[in-house]
Parts: sequence; structure tokens; C-alpha cells
Amino acid sequence: MIWRWFFALSAVPLLFATGTAPAKNVATRVDATDAVRPAQVLVMLRLPPLHLRGGATYSGSYGDAASQAARRRIANGIARKYGMRVAESWPMPLLGVDCLALDLPPGLSVDGAIALLSRDKAVLWAQPVQTYEGRGAPATSDPLYLAQPSASAWRLSTLHSYATGRGVRVAVIDSKIELTHPDLAGQFSVDADFVGGRVPLAERHGTGVAGVIAAKADNGIGVAGVAPAARLMALRACWESTSGTRPTLCSTLSLAKAIEYAIDHDAQIINLSLSGPPDPLLDKLIDVALTRGISVVAAYDGAALKGGFPASKPGVIAVTDESLPAWPATVYGAPGRDIPTTEPGGKWYIVNGSSYAAAHVAGLIALARERRSGARMRIALKPNGRIIDACATLVSTSPSCDCECAIRRAQQARGKS
Repeated sequence: MIWRWFFALSAVPLLFATGTAPAKNVATRVDATDAVRPAQVLVMLRLPPLHLRGGATYSGSYGDAASQAARRRIANGIARKYGMRVAESWPMPLLGVDCLALDLPPGLSVDGAIALLSRDKAVLWAQPVQTYEGRGAPATSDPLYLAQPSASAWRLSTLHSYATGRGVRVAVIDSKIELTHPDLAGQFSVDADFVGGRVPLAERHGTGVAGVIAAKADNGIGVAGVAPAARLMALRACWESTSGTRPTLCSTLSLAKAIEYAIDHDAQIINLSLSGPPDPLLDKLIDVALTRGISVVAAYDGAALKGGFPASKPGVIAVTDESLPAWPATVYGAPGRDIPTTEPGGKWYIVNGSSYAAAHVAGLIALARERRSGARMRIALKPNGRIIDACATLVSTSPSCDCECAIRRAQQARGKS
């Protein structure tokens, strides 16, 4: 039972060419492949109580050799009992579970395996390994700044005179980002891979999303990100398919690993420019993030039931391309059409889709968090619609005091405090 999470990505290249932490591969198997492999299910086992564990911090393994061996025996015993094989085991202490990916034997369906495993007293729950795609598509002082819709619609240069997202930690859970791109180099605090396998080349979707959020400003090239002083966490949980349309895919397990990593490493914002079916494991992890005050931003999929998951989840900030004719009252509209952004190879290109609308909002929240640390996030809207008013999200505007006026007053008030 394979589902897809859709990244809204379209892109047409622009004819421009031009220190981060070392890459960390924290996965143990290759998910990024279109090759045929055995059907799988995910199985959650309860972790031993905290006082029985060798360590409670996040990692790919925990405890001493004896406890790890005991966990392997339990996992292998469950797999053998049903004729399955343990493909991967990953502890998730934030949820108090050990997550197993089990390969199914020929002839056993995913639904049949879940029914079998769900009756086992050792199993908390079993679920499909679901697949997700990005919600984006290539479209037919910074040279491209004036081409950015946010430059005029959001008055980006005015916003940057007030806030740049300095020091705010934004987890970009996506495909492989080109960390050495001239508009992105130095913007990252973390580079971690939850897909595994060979070290991949940089991929378009993740690189483009990162550029919208935090491309350098005033460096004389390319574009300016919404939050150019934010610190990005490049968390690869997705990969480019080898199909002709090059969709960007993710799995339940790779996303779960990345989300838990982001939570455990103090991300303040998690950007999920993707959409797919509801998923119990991801749902529980997002609940943990929201409980800890992390802003979770997701792309809305107009073709999916309720806009797709995680955009449909209460508490998640769901965002769509504001140029669409209509969308639900629970969804915010942001720039998502004809967006210039970063492309692998030190280039730039034009993209469309709610993936990039979501990235705009992740950047805007970074600006707000810089100025209102710990405050409840409030997104202001323009009159008669659900389109975001970026300036009013940061400062109090009025008919008699526009964005420039409100920013100036806020700066003066800050100087007096």
C-alpha cells in the first residue's frame, strides 16, 4: 500500500551561473531508489522504561551492547514469527517507541501484514510505509530581487530593515540541498541525511525551498531569502525519482527520522513543503513539535482530501499559492507563482507551487520569531481574504500608518526600550 506525498514543484532555469557542517549520513539503508524491493510495513514496539535505558537522547542507537542485542532479538523474533525480515530498526525516544521496517514475504499483502501484526501483544501499532511528493513544479544589490513577488507584495526590503530572522533555527525537511550554492553557502548549521545510500548530488526541490527561505541578501547575486539571517537545518528525508517528471519523493520513515531530529535539536520552525495521506507516526511526532512550541508549516494540496496531510492537521500552518481562485478558510495564501530561487549547479530558476508558498511563510515566521521570541505566532491577513499581510504580521499597521510607517515606529519604540 504505497501512497504519494506531492511536492508542488515546477521550474524553468534562468541562464545565470556563478562553511557548513560536514554531511552526516545517519541512515542505514537506501530508500532513494525506484528499483523494485519487497513490500514493507512499519511496526512500533514500546521502548523499555527510561531508567532501564542506557541513554535517552536522540541517536541511531542507544544503550549498551547488551540492550541493543536484546532489542534486535525481540525485533527478529517478531519478524520470524510472521515470515518477515527486519530491514531497519530506528529508536524514537520522543514517542517512546522502537520503529521497525519489516520486509514482507511474497504473497502477503501490506493490509494482511498489518492485520496480523496488530493482533500481536508486543506491537503498539503497525502501519504502511507511505510515500510522499513535493507540492511544487518547474515553470515556464541581488539581480533577481525585483523579479521576486515578495519584493513588492511583501515589501521585503522594508521588512529586512526590521528583522532578518537572525539566529532563528529553521528545519528544511526536503530533498538534498546544494549547501555550496553561492546564494546559500554559510546559511546552514546542520546537514543530515535520513535517506541513506550513496552520497547524492544536490536536488532541485530542496535547494529551491531553501533559497526562498534564506538565500543571502545584498550579496550582489541571485535572490534574497525571506529570512536571510536564519540558520537552516538541511535535513534530507526526500529524493528525486528517476521518472521523466522527476517528482520528489519521501517515505514515512525518512520523514519521521528527520522530524524527530529537528525536534531533538531545537528547531524553532519545521518546513514541510510536501503533502500526502494521514499517517499515525508522523501525526504523533508533529503533536510533540507543536506541544514544544515549534511552528510547523506545510504545503496545501488542492487535489487531495482536506488539502492533504500534514496541512490538514490542526495546529499546522497550511499554505497555498495565493494566485489560486479559492481555498479553505483554514489555509493561508502566500506567493507561489513565478518565484525565482536557487537551483543546483550555482544557478537560479523560476518555480511555482504551494511548496514555495509554504517556504515564504516559514521565512516570515522566522522574522516574527526574531522580534517576538517565545510569543504566540499570529499571522495577519489582508482584508476580504486569506492572503497574508506580511508587514502586519510583524508590526501593527493601520490605514493611517502603512508598512514603512509601522516599521519606523516599531524601530523607534525598540530604541527607547
